[in-house]
Amino acid sequence: VTKALPGLKGKFDGIAMRVPTPVVSISDITALLSENVTVEKLNNAFIKASKEPYFQGILAVSDEPLVSRDYIGNSNSGIVDLDLTRVVDGNLVKVCVWYDNEWGYSNRLVELVADVAKNLTK
Repeated sequence: VTKALPGLKGKFDGIAMRVPTPVVSISDITALLSENVTVEKLNNAFIKASKEPYFQGILAVSDEPLVSRDYIGNSNSGIVDLDLTRVVDGNLVKVCVWYDNEWGYSNRLVELVADVAKNLTK
């Protein structure tokens, strides 16, 4: 849109996706932050978080041009698509997160059951 209407550059942004598989979804998250950020700063925060032990198996990032079917069987709860991150006017951010509806959820349930079992034996 901003190529055709350059006056909207920095004020408007959008993306379009085709998701032809029933088991993979994408969450399109938009937030208004209290401070200004850049796409690079926001993506670096997700990259850093994905490397933290606490988020292992839960949060991942991707900068590859993948499509929905590439995420089938991915056990992470969410994979941030770094190429789709947007920042408009410095503090309006959009982050897109892919996930396998069934497999990621099932993995979290297995982890929960294992944790409960471990705590029961104490």
